[in-house]
Amino acid sequence: MENGGGLPGLRGVEHIGFTVPDLEAATRFFVEVIGCEYFYSLGPIGDAEGDWMVRHLNVPARSRVKELRFFRCGFGPNFEIFEYDGDDRNLDPPRNCDVGGHHLAFYVDDFDSALAYLKAQGLRVLGEPTVRTAGPSAGQSWVYFLTPWGMQLELVCFPGGKGYEATTERRLWHPADPAS
Repeated sequence: MENGGGLPGLRGVEHIGFTVPDLEAATRFFVEVIGCEYFYSLGPIGDAEGDWMVRHLNVPARSRVKELRFFRCGFGPNFEIFEYDGDDRNLDPPRNCDVGGHHLAFYVDDFDSALAYLKAQGLRVLGEPTVRTAGPSAGQSWVYFLTPWGMQLELVCFPGGKGYEATTERRLWHPADPAS
C-alpha cells in the first residue's frame, strides 16, 4: 500500500510504548487479565555519567530504565512497557485531555462478555458503554476502563463494521481482519 507521501517506506505501527510504575504487576495484568503474550525483555538501560538518556530518550540524564518488556495481544501491534527509576518522574498517569494523554484500545468479538469479565476482575469501568448508532462510527460500542495503576484502556467492538464504510472503499486497519 502506498502512503501518498510522508515517511519513505512506511509500513505501519510496529509497537507502542508505555511507562508503568511496577513492571511485575503490569506484566501480570497484561498477561493474566488481558491475555497478551509476553515475548522478551531488555535492560537495565542508563548512563551514570553522560547524557545518553537525555539525547536518546528525552528523559533526565540520571534516569534509568530498570527493564522493558515486549508483548503482543492478538492481531494488534506489539507494545512495550518500561519501568524507570530516578527521582525526577511524574508518577500520575496523564489524562486523555493532557498533552501526551493516551489510551490503548482492545478490540473484542463479544462486547458484553468482555465487559462482564472486566467487571468480574474488579477493574474500574468508566461510565456505561457508548453505542454509536449514527455517523462515521455507527455500529461501534466502546467503554473506557482503568488498569490497577490508573492507565486508561478501552474496550471496543464493531462486528458489522462502522458507518464510514458505506461512503468509501478504503478501510481502517481492523484487528479482526489481519489481512487488512
